[in-house]
Amino acid sequence: MHAVLALRDGTVFEGIGFGAEKESIGEVVFNTSLVGYEESLTDPSYKGQILTLTYPLIGNYGVRRSDFESEKVQVEGFIVREVQNFYSQRNAARSVHEFLREFGIPGLAGIDTRALTKKIRQYGVIMGCLKASEKKISVEEVLSRAKETASYGATDYLPQVSVKEKAFYDAKGKKTIALIDTGVKLSIIRNFLKRGINVFRLPYNASPQDIIGLHVDGLFLANGPGDPEQAVDAIHVVKELKEKMPIAGICLGNQIVGLALGGKTYKLKFGHRGTNQPVKDIKNDRVIITSQNHGYAVDAKSLGGTGLEVTQVNLNDGSVEGLRHKTLPIITIQYHAEANPGPWDANGFFDEFISMLKS
Repeated sequence: MHAVLALRDGTVFEGIGFGAEKESIGEVVFNTSLVGYEESLTDPSYKGQILTLTYPLIGNYGVRRSDFESEKVQVEGFIVREVQNFYSQRNAARSVHEFLREFGIPGLAGIDTRALTKKIRQYGVIMGCLKASEKKISVEEVLSRAKETASYGATDYLPQVSVKEKAFYDAKGKKTIALIDTGVKLSIIRNFLKRGINVFRLPYNASPQDIIGLHVDGLFLANGPGDPEQAVDAIHVVKELKEKMPIAGICLGNQIVGLALGGKTYKLKFGHRGTNQPVKDIKNDRVIITSQNHGYAVDAKSLGGTGLEVTQVNLNDGSVEGLRHKTLPIITIQYHAEANPGPWDANGFFDEFISMLKS
């Protein structure tokens, strides 16, 4: 197949197509992880984005359903240096090509992904159009589509990634939480269940009354795609329930809590996407290596008068990686404590939240 990626600024990459014959629009981003492409492809936080992997060879261990973070491929498009259709892993059921084709997602291989990544690092993430086809593609046509696309932050992706109805996961435990699904990774739910915490998974637009009526012991804000200011319903929930129960958040959940309590967020130049982001815990003077996937951050300068204090920072750029309320039982982190395939340095965040539920 022939495939073309055109960026809004006029840059064009031509290469080999795989996956589905389709045209997709999205914000072009990159991830530096060496492994974990199954998890990344199914991570709802990538909704609305065309994902580029910097590791050059992708697909050699195939696709295994046990590693999915949702029920389908969430990215709008997939870009790699070299895709391997012959895979070798005893639990794998299909190739990356077959996986993308099943869910109607186009892929592009055979381009200089290092050049694309360096461009994003220098100028920032950018909207683009990716098209794959068995027929020769008109570059001018794809470029025209790329130039007329709306910006990533203009779209509310939460209705596309959230459950439509309430779901209950029974761990036979004594404590129960309400989890607002703004694009939750299944690993988050698994981490609560294996710790004996029952979970109500609620739609992104659940109301404070919906949550109070469940008589839960705490509230959890999940990860998810898009501009955090679009999560108006979840922001309202935190405002209303901040003094009624313990609250915790991961990734988008961190930003939602920051906005709900009066802070502000901003868009990073090219975001944090990878499994080797260094984070410093200020109180414990300790550094952990984390998995991250986000393009927005909480503005530390905006937290005056909110009651929130910064507990952790990113050692690469100094951005906020953790928050805690000074008097209320509220804790958040910007990275992924539940990370698959790792690292698991921050897995204790779940235990910290559970101890708040019990106390």
